[in-house]
Amino acid sequence: MTHAHADAPDLLPEKIQNENIWRLSIAQALAGANAVVVYATGAIVGDQLAPSPVLATLPISIFVVGMAACILPAGALARRHGRLAAFLAGTGAGVLAGLLAMCAVLLGSFWLFCLSTFFGGGYAAVVLSFRFAATDGVAPGRRARALSLVMAGGVAAGVVGPQLVTYTMDWWPPHRFTATYLMQAVVAALSALILLGVKLPLPTAQEIAGGRPLGFIARQPRFIAAATCGAVTYLLMNFLMTSAPLAMHMSGHSQESANWGLQWHVIAMYGPSFFTGSLITRWGANRVVAAGLVLTGLSAAVGLGGVDVSHFWVTLILLGLGWNFGFLGASALVLECHRPEEKTRVQSLNDFIVFGLMAIGSFSSGGLLAAYGWDVVLWVSFAPLVLAFAALAMMAGRKDSDLEQQENTAS
Repeated sequence: MTHAHADAPDLLPEKIQNENIWRLSIAQALAGANAVVVYATGAIVGDQLAPSPVLATLPISIFVVGMAACILPAGALARRHGRLAAFLAGTGAGVLAGLLAMCAVLLGSFWLFCLSTFFGGGYAAVVLSFRFAATDGVAPGRRARALSLVMAGGVAAGVVGPQLVTYTMDWWPPHRFTATYLMQAVVAALSALILLGVKLPLPTAQEIAGGRPLGFIARQPRFIAAATCGAVTYLLMNFLMTSAPLAMHMSGHSQESANWGLQWHVIAMYGPSFFTGSLITRWGANRVVAAGLVLTGLSAAVGLGGVDVSHFWVTLILLGLGWNFGFLGASALVLECHRPEEKTRVQSLNDFIVFGLMAIGSFSSGGLLAAYGWDVVLWVSFAPLVLAFAALAMMAGRKDSDLEQQENTAS
């Protein structure tokens, strides 16, 4: 009861809460289409433009580097000027990403294409904050559901993104994918218009000041588990999804088959979000995270069973489900690690750790696939899962005291 009372002064009217969730969900869908375009085409275009086959997946790795590099600046911008300022900076980067990618294909420039995916990553870094923005001004009991409903917007991305590639990639036959990248820029601009209507509390003086030292917060077993599980879940999803379209291509499957596989993968990533928040509220974030890690392990095991289209598709679907439970569960754990005035700093630190580690994994996937093949990529993915389970076990063994938990979540 004291918990709700402490947060009550910061609550937004329910009508505004719901409108924010809808707008952020739609923006999530449009932004997700941007990411799908990069993943579906990045390695293919990279393979065509790169000076060496080993560099084929570098543009996707640069996308992840862009995410990691822009997370902390985006968080600082949101802390000082409000989340809307960060949203508009991000969508601007998304428009630039599409236009640069189109120019890169027309000019045959590999490095310009890499620059375009860096800006695409900057856009994706800002999109990461949509899930946390949905919890601003929302009562604690509704936060997991608000967070997961915004992520549910990605279901539409699972349809829009691959179909955007399929229907536009051959509009200009001499320059495959140029029209796709132009549409990518248009979709980012549309997202900016939708985000203009989001109404969130302005940063308080306490939030600008920042609260407790980050080092203190980052040493909590709960934060360590949240960041580790979020990093492993996202790293493995990216690690396998980056390689899968190229592995399908190397196994003799069509671009359309790869597009369909990615479509169902993204639907599996976001589809469960309609009920993941309820599962977290009922069973606890740590159990939902553990279920996600198990599903991710199963996806790699299925991939080891063969290289038929069905093996790739089931692998990608299970990988998407594992990501949903693992990442949303870990995000819900992050909400338990900070006070209201610390939210943007702690959330940005978590995402920086997640995507900094993911960038390392992304760089290695292309080289592993080229040098050793798809099976080795799958076998390597089991090692980080062990680390994530160890972090969860450490959190269970060294639970934060009730006093510390109340201190963290009090207004």
